[in-house]
Amino acid sequence: MSAAFVAVDKLTMAFDGYVVQRDVSFAVRRGEIFVIMGGSGSGKSTLMRSMTGLVRPAAGEVFYEGRPFWAADDEQRAAAQRRLGILFQSGALWSSLTLAENVGLPLTQYTTLASSEVAEVVALKLSLVGLKGFEEFYPAEISGGMKKRAGLARAIALDPDILFFDEPSAGLDPISSRRLDDLILELRDALGATVIVVTHELASIFAIADNSVFLDAEARTAIAHGNPHQLIRECDNPKVREFLRRGEHD
Repeated sequence: MSAAFVAVDKLTMAFDGYVVQRDVSFAVRRGEIFVIMGGSGSGKSTLMRSMTGLVRPAAGEVFYEGRPFWAADDEQRAAAQRRLGILFQSGALWSSLTLAENVGLPLTQYTTLASSEVAEVVALKLSLVGLKGFEEFYPAEISGGMKKRAGLARAIALDPDILFFDEPSAGLDPISSRRLDDLILELRDALGATVIVVTHELASIFAIADNSVFLDAEARTAIAHGNPHQLIRECDNPKVREFLRRGEHD
């Protein structure tokens, strides 16, 4: 697993003795878009939180470029976290701050940039996600899709090596969802980032995924790995086939 850019090795996640997922292992290559998929309650978001330092796993390890994440000390883990950009499901914007202030927050916290330099970076990041001219707007003044894009601008503020998205299409109409998928592809190409996406949305899965892992709620482990286009043709697990073929006969 150590040769992979990102590797999850025999990860077990549990709360108060209840095992959410056990012995989950997979590898993510540099520059690819990797999807964590599965039905509701399968532990997709919990896995993402374990990979980003928000929830400590019960067992197993996460590796970034071969370096263990959870076995590291607090300072090393914090340094690793600064290489990660995270877009939470809600966008998680501060309602009392303008979009510029939201995007600038990581820059003022973790860099020594002057205020004028922060403003330049903020303008660039908002422009990259199609929000040029909205710097002084507050979250309550923009649409749900724009909030997601503003959250994405904040996630890329520190030029992260790895971007995490938790259900990025949740709450969006199909057109906004497709635009966000296109934006994810564009940013991956423009920034050279590795992207890890938690989603159950089929349109997004087939539009953006280079590789994937399928978490099953009943088996409480990963039951399939691979490109979704290949899995829908070749996977012999009926649960995976049913998940990927939803809506074909609607």
